[in-house]
Amino acid sequence: MLISLETLRGIEAGEVTLAFRRWRRPTVRAGGTLRTRAGVLAIESVEPIEEDAITDDEARRAGAADRADLIRRLRPEGTLYRVEFRLAGPDPRIALRERADLDDEERAAIDARLARFDRASRHGPWTAKVLDLIAKRPATRAPELAAELGRQTAPFKADVRKLKELGLTESLERGYRLSPRGQAYLTRPRRRPSRATRRAR
Repeated sequence: MLISLETLRGIEAGEVTLAFRRWRRPTVRAGGTLRTRAGVLAIESVEPIEEDAITDDEARRAGAADRADLIRRLRPEGTLYRVEFRLAGPDPRIALRERADLDDEERAAIDARLARFDRASRHGPWTAKVLDLIAKRPATRAPELAAELGRQTAPFKADVRKLKELGLTESLERGYRLSPRGQAYLTRPRRRPSRATRRAR
């Protein structure tokens, strides 16, 4: 469920507690959670609703000026759903990306996860290329970064989200940047054993 920056600010302020979306199939479920830049949202209910049943008060709780404003913002296709949520706490990725003091065990764990991403990729190893590109071109739009690597935007953004899950990158209003954790990882990469050391083992 995509949420605009304006709405995220309303969520942070406690003013926005509803969302209305037209979907073929809901992308969130009651009892689940959704991580956003405002924090983790606890999804309390997801229910179909008719346009006529939406009130002005509910529209304001969804960040719109009134019911008419809300309906203008809705996509035309799909079943209309009313999603109620509450801000349950901070996004744990925020604390993770600030942890820049990486020990050997943490570096090894990151190495292993990135290696798995590379092995599973249909377009070849990508993790080092994407991290290096974001380091060189922070705050650059995803389509521009993807084009520089000769890739489509959507799968490129999906890959960056994987790096974000590891606390290595963070999203900006425009593009991305390395987190303190990502900077530390690239600045002082884990030392790999030499061939002589591996033979001795």
